[in-house]
Amino acid sequence: MPVDYSKWDALELSDDSDIEVHPNVDKRSFIRAKQNQIHQQRFERRKEIDTLKYERRINDGLLERINALLDALKKHQDEAKSKDPDQLVFQSLIESAADPAKDEPPKPPEGVYINQKEQPLYSKMMASLIDQVKKDVDEKKSIERFKDYIDGVRGHLTKVQSLQQDLLAKLAQLEKDESSKITSDQLHDGVNYSSVSKSKPKEPTSTSKAQKKTKEPELLNAKSAGGLASNERDTLHRSDSQVSSGAEADVEDDNLIAQQEEVDEDDLELTPEATQFSKIKIGDFQASLQFIGKNYDEIMNSKTQDSLLGEAFSAQMKGHQAYAKQCVHQALLIQYCRQLGRDGVGVFFKRVTTKGHQAYKVFVDDVNDTYGRIKTRTAELKKQEMEAEEKGGVEQIQLHAVEPGTEIHINVPQPNSNDPTEIEARKIFESFPPGLQRALESGSLDKVNDVLGKMAVDEAEQVVEKLGNGGMLSMQEGVIDATNEEGQQRLREIEQEERMKREHGEPGEAVLEQKSAPGVATATSAQESSAYDID
Repeated sequence: MPVDYSKWDALELSDDSDIEVHPNVDKRSFIRAKQNQIHQQRFERRKEIDTLKYERRINDGLLERINALLDALKKHQDEAKSKDPDQLVFQSLIESAADPAKDEPPKPPEGVYINQKEQPLYSKMMASLIDQVKKDVDEKKSIERFKDYIDGVRGHLTKVQSLQQDLLAKLAQLEKDESSKITSDQLHDGVNYSSVSKSKPKEPTSTSKAQKKTKEPELLNAKSAGGLASNERDTLHRSDSQVSSGAEADVEDDNLIAQQEEVDEDDLELTPEATQFSKIKIGDFQASLQFIGKNYDEIMNSKTQDSLLGEAFSAQMKGHQAYAKQCVHQALLIQYCRQLGRDGVGVFFKRVTTKGHQAYKVFVDDVNDTYGRIKTRTAELKKQEMEAEEKGGVEQIQLHAVEPGTEIHINVPQPNSNDPTEIEARKIFESFPPGLQRALESGSLDKVNDVLGKMAVDEAEQVVEKLGNGGMLSMQEGVIDATNEEGQQRLREIEQEERMKREHGEPGEAVLEQKSAPGVATATSAQESSAYDID
């Protein structure tokens, strides 16, 4: 069978190529020169391929933003009859602005656009496009000015799409030329396999296992060690001063709550740069522009914007209306500049400072609307605070001992008891919110009162009634030491007495419906104190 050498027809030039040269020219030198020429052409071709691919990536991002602008313009097409077209175009440009983090075009590959330091941002490209369309619309002087804007943007969209098709055709031809010749870069190993025998790791001895176990402490409550879960943190902050659900009264240690609130306050605290920026007067755009130019990275972020709005809210609550509106003004300056990107800052300030430009009216209306919402909300909060003060505060249910010299003893039902009464009491205990269960298990009346204070009055009354029905509250003189046998015997006698009272009542009297344990008073902490005193 003859050997097929046709695959080597694609070899451009080799050291032993059968070529004829002039007798006065050295064949080896000629081949070297020809190879250098081929290598240079191949390098230029690959560089052009990388350039075309990069330009297509840039144009894809630009097409996405032009389409978004075109969609925004079409949404305002019905408003063009009653509003200024220039104002609607500027508003559409703001609405169609993409994420500021994606405003910068991708970096060019190595060797591409080496003479250009950096590509203009997409926001700058869009601003330039709008300026060019506006210039064409002004020259046209048509009655349907907004329609001319849409046609102009659509024309630029068609141009970019046509350019993309031309780049694609040229790229396909270059890639075809690149693959038509055999190069050393295309050569690779067909099969490359190596195997090294490794010894199996030895099984760890029982001694080493035991040592490893002793080094790792076991967490009996990993959830508590990690602090509050995210869904539990949400229940800590209430919109009003009274909790409406027992589940919301399920709180962790007060120290953890304080730490969480401290973090939230730190997040909204003004930085030194934000404090200086908030003191710039309304309408002093020149001072704001200079400050942004010097401190762009420090203030152009969502945290500064949110902290300024929070400062405006606090100032309005204190009655500092001028300063509150000033903070709103500066916060919206940051918002607009972040949407337009770094290169769009100058364009924005140029338009809002141009006399009669609609950009100024759009911005001022936005400031007034935002401040108006803050003003309305703070007025509502002040009204709620005044109503709460007139009512004398919020009622809370608290447990107190009625008889002097006595104290309330907390009895938690055992989980594995065979006593039907104990089993029923355990069911009542497990129906309580986890926070209340932990407070009862601690044996501290103060912790139980803390949880009850976070509940609504009606719900707290139901909890106290369940505590009495389950025999979890009892009156004792002094403290019972349940760590010794005598104390445990006394505790069992007390529990037995409580069960007898619930089942048969006191000798010589009818059984009363108890809302709390005997001798236990539940009192509200507001203007009045109502007690359920059942002796």
